[in-house]
Amino acid sequence: MVALRSTLTCPRCGIRETCEMPVDACMFFHECSGCGELLRPLAGDCCVFCSYGTVPCPPVQEAGAAACCAPDTPPASGAS
Repeated sequence: MVALRSTLTCPRCGIRETCEMPVDACMFFHECSGCGELLRPLAGDCCVFCSYGTVPCPPVQEAGAAACCAPDTPPASGAS
């Protein structure tokens, strides 16, 4: 069974927020209710739940990281 709630922990202030995860889209941004920090996925993760949550997003839960809508890896610094 796929979990649809995950608790995000802000890396800046440590506040924890339990959120409902969308099943039809990745959540690329989340604004911390404590400090206002805009959370973004870490390199290699598809969404904020995979980076900061207690439970990864539904597609990753069901079929692993390769099944998720991971954004393209940004070019290395200084690359054109």
